[in-house]
Amino acid sequence: MKKFFIINIFILFISNNAYAYIDPGSGSIIIQAILGAIAAVGTTASIYWTKIKKIFTKNKKKLTDDKQ
Repeated sequence: MKKFFIINIFILFISNNAYAYIDPGSGSIIIQAILGAIAAVGTTASIYWTKIKKIFTKNKKKLTDDKQ
């Protein structure tokens, strides 16, 4: 595992210049990808948060009904 890490670091620093062109539209695509990922994580967290919240509120209601 340590050899793999060292080899990857070595390759990263010894790479050649690419002389590649990034057009202006690439920046907006990257921003859209980041915002989409944030929206997906937020939606997923929201869905699971409500499910977890339902579990605890059901138990709370059940305990209060049993006491009465």
